[in-house]
Amino acid sequence: MKFFADTAEIDEINALNDAGLIDGVTTNPSLIKKSGRPFRDVISDICAALPGPVSAEVTALDADGMEAEGRSLAEIADNVTVKVPLTIDGLKACRRLSQDGIPVNVTLCFSANQALLAAKAGATFISPFIGRLDDIHLDGLQLIQEIRTIYDNYQFRTEILAASIRSANHIKDVALIGADVATAPPAVIMGLANHPLTDKGLDAFLKDWAATGQSVL
Repeated sequence: MKFFADTAEIDEINALNDAGLIDGVTTNPSLIKKSGRPFRDVISDICAALPGPVSAEVTALDADGMEAEGRSLAEIADNVTVKVPLTIDGLKACRRLSQDGIPVNVTLCFSANQALLAAKAGATFISPFIGRLDDIHLDGLQLIQEIRTIYDNYQFRTEILAASIRSANHIKDVALIGADVATAPPAVIMGLANHPLTDKGLDAFLKDWAATGQSVL
């Protein structure tokens, strides 16, 4: 499974990348606003920091506008993935861009039917938002399972990019289902390494080592 960092903060991205924990990055207008930096500068810096896909989102609502913005974003770097919303216009833009070899991440997916349409339109990634479904008492994980089944039934090449992930359990569960990618805040990815028994065991080992009075070097 691939991990994408859901952030526009270059320091967070570098920290994860240095540990070999991420394969790409997803951004959105809210994350760009939080960064306080010019959009294209942020995308350029992230693309230079790692070779994997970097999702940059369009803001136009019509297909022609999305296509124009998408082509412009794709010129920033070779690893830009254009992010479009799951609307009819977004699907039109997806088809046009993908037919010209520009990778597309179709976002704001909340149903298996939507995911089916995105695959038909040639999406590189589909981003189902599991946390937001959980927020309204629907089963986000069931959506991942439904999409996995449909895509496997017809050998669609679109990758399932599980998004709106809130916890380590979300990542474990989507991995068990077979999502291709999980995108999550850096703190959630880093948190996967934490376990109280690891901390307890390390503490005991270090205390015993200190009692020997030795040095490794």
